[in-house]
Amino acid sequence: MNKKAVILLSGGLDSTTCLAIARSQDYDCYALSFDYDHRHHVELTAAQQIAKKYGAIEHRIVKLDIAQLCRSALTDFSIPVPDYSEDEEDEIPATYVPARNTIFLAIALGWAEVLNANDIFIGTSSIDYSGYPDCRPEYIQAFQNMAAIATKAGVEGSPIRIQAPLIYLSKAETIKLGIELKVDYSLTLSCYQIDKQGRACGRCDSCVLRKQGFKEAGIPDPTRYY
Repeated sequence: MNKKAVILLSGGLDSTTCLAIARSQDYDCYALSFDYDHRHHVELTAAQQIAKKYGAIEHRIVKLDIAQLCRSALTDFSIPVPDYSEDEEDEIPATYVPARNTIFLAIALGWAEVLNANDIFIGTSSIDYSGYPDCRPEYIQAFQNMAAIATKAGVEGSPIRIQAPLIYLSKAETIKLGIELKVDYSLTLSCYQIDKQGRACGRCDSCVLRKQGFKEAGIPDPTRYY
């Protein structure tokens, strides 16, 4: 039997690269996505295609109603998605969804225990990102510590590992790694304002960081913009 891993798969560039990394390391991959009534839920269609293309054993989409509990430009359509601004790089943007990664990882941790999976992969980066507090290395380590004491697996001496292989990589480095692993980035969606045709806005934080990454990597950007 191969070792198992749960992959948090949004349908974006980073999570797809994580799936490819896990596959290259001979994990049986179980993809986990979330529908939280977010503005860019079209990405879930991409996640389904990606999970199938890259051989996930199973792909589950969990419905969460977190919009009623938090205010974010990604869940509240009355809050506009801001354009990327270098002047605001040190501020936590309106697109931050409170405790999102904690909620996602907690559910992934439960599924990993059920599956007897060894690892959970998450595509966070502390280099090219929007300043979200739950994308930092110290956050991942803190969740790892919690997982070791909060689960049967951890208490019995086999804690589930939280793997964040992109945590110290720039977007360009992530893209280069993905190309080596034969990732088709044309399947991925990263925009916070994707239209119904799957086209990106080109102006939000996610789009700008993605565009810069392809440019710095010297690789053509396959993204469709409107």
